[in-house]
Amino acid sequence: MACMAPSAALLSSSSANPRAYISPKSSHSRHSFAVRAGELPLVGNIAPDFEAEAVFDQEFIKVKLSEYIGKKYVILFFYPLDFTFVCPTEISIITAFSDRYAEFEKLNTEILGVSIDSVFSHLAWVQTDRKSGGLGDLKYPLVSDVTKSIAKSYNVLIPDQGIALRGLFIIDKEGVIQHSTINNLAIGRSVDETLRTLQALQFVQENPDEVCPAGWKPGEKSMKPDPKLSKEYFAAI
Repeated sequence: MACMAPSAALLSSSSANPRAYISPKSSHSRHSFAVRAGELPLVGNIAPDFEAEAVFDQEFIKVKLSEYIGKKYVILFFYPLDFTFVCPTEISIITAFSDRYAEFEKLNTEILGVSIDSVFSHLAWVQTDRKSGGLGDLKYPLVSDVTKSIAKSYNVLIPDQGIALRGLFIIDKEGVIQHSTINNLAIGRSVDETLRTLQALQFVQENPDEVCPAGWKPGEKSMKPDPKLSKEYFAAI
């Protein structure tokens, strides 16, 4: 049976205190991918709240996560930096979310991108066209996390580098984190998979007596979370 955490007010990011650990580095690897990041799981918990400056429609605005409670789902994703060699592959995910914004809008979902850059850097990046390595206009806000408090509260901050891992979180209308994926700096992400996961989440929340099998997409058969009833699904595939 699909489970939902009870509705609650979002926790303040200032109250979050994620512990840190150091991943062991392999002596056999020429290039280590070990980083330090928070270890506490966030899925199933209330999303840490934040209020920060952002750039949207080439203007500076304020974004407060808790304002979406009871109104919209939120896709919150982090990327390392604007304008640098770290993020060329991230340009495609940032612009793809914008190009496909209407698909998420139909699912009553807002998208928020976050990095540790200032709003002035964000503004310069969206004012640079794509052919010149910029983003062009985006259909969702880019949030400035210059204090690094948001990245820290979501356990994606790499302390010794001062930038965020490529984290992505799906937050439901109750303010609960229902999905997260965190990639290292060299590994890109998929808008298709984010959309599919969001659709699966909304399906099981609307149909709490059913669950979605691996790779489920809208229109495909779901499963009953019962040893006997699930046989109907397996018999049909």
